[in-house]
Amino acid sequence: MVWTGTWVAERLGVELIGGEELPALLGLALRRNPKRAHLLVSSVLGKHVPQRPSVVYGSGLGLGVRVRELLGDEEAARSVVLGYAETATALGHAVADGLGLAPYLHSTRRPVAGVARAGGFEESHSHATSHLLLPEDPKLLAGGGPLVLVDDEFSTGNTVLNTIRDLHARYPRERYVVVALVDMRSTADLGRLDAFAEEIGARVDLISAAAGTVRLPEGILEKGQALVAEHEKAYGAKAAGAVTGAREPVRVTLDWPEGLPDGGRHGFTPEHRELLEAALPGLAAGLGKALETAPGADREASASPRTPGGRGGRGVLVLGFEELMYAPLRLATALEETGHDVHYSTTTRSPVLAVDDPGYAIRTRLVFPAHDDPADGPGERYAYNVAGGGFDAVVLVVDSAADTPELHAPDGLLAQLAAHVPRVVLAVVPSYAPPAVPSCKPTVSEASEDPEALEAPEAPERSSMLPEPLRGPAFSSYAPEEVGWLLQDLSGVELEAPTEEREEAIQSGGAHYAESLPVEYQPSARYQDLFHSALEGSAARIARAVGTVTETVLAERPGRVPVLVSLARAGTPVGVLMRRWAKARHGLDLPHYAVSIVRGRGIDANALRWLAAHHDPADVVFVDGWTGKGAITRELAEAVKEFEAAEGIAGFDPEIAVLADPGSCVRTYGTREDFLIPSACLNSTVSGLISRTVLRSDLVGPNDFHGAKFYRELAGSDVSVAFLDAVAARFDEVTEGVELDVKELLAADRTPTWEGWAAVERISEEYGIHDVNLVKPGVGETTRVLLRRVPWKILAKRGADADLAHVRLLAEQRGVPVEEVDELPYSCVGLIHPQYTRGATGADGKTVVSQ
Repeated sequence: MVWTGTWVAERLGVELIGGEELPALLGLALRRNPKRAHLLVSSVLGKHVPQRPSVVYGSGLGLGVRVRELLGDEEAARSVVLGYAETATALGHAVADGLGLAPYLHSTRRPVAGVARAGGFEESHSHATSHLLLPEDPKLLAGGGPLVLVDDEFSTGNTVLNTIRDLHARYPRERYVVVALVDMRSTADLGRLDAFAEEIGARVDLISAAAGTVRLPEGILEKGQALVAEHEKAYGAKAAGAVTGAREPVRVTLDWPEGLPDGGRHGFTPEHRELLEAALPGLAAGLGKALETAPGADREASASPRTPGGRGGRGVLVLGFEELMYAPLRLATALEETGHDVHYSTTTRSPVLAVDDPGYAIRTRLVFPAHDDPADGPGERYAYNVAGGGFDAVVLVVDSAADTPELHAPDGLLAQLAAHVPRVVLAVVPSYAPPAVPSCKPTVSEASEDPEALEAPEAPERSSMLPEPLRGPAFSSYAPEEVGWLLQDLSGVELEAPTEEREEAIQSGGAHYAESLPVEYQPSARYQDLFHSALEGSAARIARAVGTVTETVLAERPGRVPVLVSLARAGTPVGVLMRRWAKARHGLDLPHYAVSIVRGRGIDANALRWLAAHHDPADVVFVDGWTGKGAITRELAEAVKEFEAAEGIAGFDPEIAVLADPGSCVRTYGTREDFLIPSACLNSTVSGLISRTVLRSDLVGPNDFHGAKFYRELAGSDVSVAFLDAVAARFDEVTEGVELDVKELLAADRTPTWEGWAAVERISEEYGIHDVNLVKPGVGETTRVLLRRVPWKILAKRGADADLAHVRLLAEQRGVPVEEVDELPYSCVGLIHPQYTRGATGADGKTVVSQ
């Protein structure tokens, strides 16, 4: 017998390492997926390779029995089983059946109107990554018993860790059990589960049917993609159009029990299992009768040269549909028990290369359009190893949501099946729609009796599921626990433009500033020395402001755990420092995220949706570095108002907590002095190597996070962590000062006066600019002007030299005049040239130049 991984192994050097049972359980194929080259193809899962249903079901049952033995009956009865869509939905069901005492839920990629999310997570290597958890009973995952997580393959552990991380934050528990058909972790990944378990303070066990690993040669992704491209062209497997001359399928009406879910999308209890078991004999009898009367029953099944072993007449294939795997599997097992020769597999979203070779796991591929109105839009779907399989008949089992015109179209799945199999029977299971779903949120009276009962409101379902936050070191040089970036990574996109070209485009109305990035300023040795000396001189001052603003935030929310949401990117170092203060002084581990806000376009609404789905909006505290004239403060207030009106999600407080508020624009701040914050002196190299955020229609869709770049190539100049460490090292010495500041602030009238905005308007008119957006007040904003824009002149408050050394150096390097001014409410103000073109001149009549 030829191993079905030979073809890939010989061409790419992939090695399957493990016991003798592994080649019998796994073959290899190539994905048509830019994230991962190879696919482990299970011979006992019933997804890509038709298999006896008793073998498929028995594999999961056996694992479930082992879980029950591990937990014991008492803990097994308190447990919940969670399977992964789409591949492991039936496997998870079977594990739950073997466990016998636990309810079952599987993740889904199909949003369902009216059903609130209980969580979501990412499967980063998958073709379709985002998973939703939509239990009918919101309390299903809220118990304290063990959570059993079931997937077909356990490789890096990323999917499981994403799941546990999301759910443990909402529903912490003491024990998790991970179940997989095969444990394929590399040596580097073996310790991750133990380390993670220690991190969250829970026990995590792993059970698998077999273990091994895959050794991948260097450059496999590129080599695999080249091999796929070569053979795709030769295979020519895309549907060429309508299929003609095929017989009409027979529709069988299943006597499906009323109220019985079609699967575990919304939960499947032991009582549901008993109801299904009682109904299976009658359901199998109905299928058997339909097979006997189907047109073509008298036709002789012809063998195909692509049939494994060249065999024809393989009996019946029961074909499930994407996530709908368990109901077809149980129908197949019941049909098998009546004496029929039955195999089982399902259709899939996963694009895989098909190669007609005995040493390759995916021999043939049927391609057809999606037929269930998918949330992510129309697209191709696939059935593998069906064409040329020599089956006498196929029973296609779908739910009623997928029984659409697309299914019956000339190029649809039914027509494709009829062209390759003599008899086609269509069995439709009613799609289970939960009745009115109880809210997770208690009534006001319940909350008053038990304040801790108040749970986070859920975001409405979207047509696109949002990914988990990006974290270092994959994105940013910050530690992963320091901040989660609610952004998409655009590192591979060329976005930088020369400063002068950007300024001309922005002021002419030809482009928005967020549609491109300035070329990253590379500081001279002299400028870097200024940064380090400024940091040394101001670290204690910054630490005191960090402590003051953090303690104020905590004092304003007694008994609650704030969720820090920094406005990327200037707010991010401040948010990290606030998180460090709360950890050091109070032992609090505050969640911290960074989101994008763009002047004139508002905050990233998808980021707000993600936050509302994972946290109580009332706990969110927006964080920024400093205020200038208060434009972002006003932008955020308006954006939150629009978001609440559009989404029906209330609770976000648009108030910003800042380190410095020289413009008197907010109520929560560390100081209202305009002093040098060294993080304003640099760009990405003091902000985790992350760029400004980007919002451009060709890169950011309506359901995407805003974008940003990770400048990995600047790692040699990165001082992000050094800045944080230098400030945090001064926390202890400023504690007494912070206590005094907070006491005074809480007793003071902190109502914003907006004196900064008034000053900006006055300066705008006095200097003939007539556009407040070109007036950038404060040390931080002035520094940004000199680093990113085309400055006209700098106004410096007389006597503020201590905080302006770097501003004067930058102005000198760029040939920008510095004008000393009395009675300025800021230490300095940067003026952008009001009518900039590449031939524009500065105040002295000379052309503005960039150095």
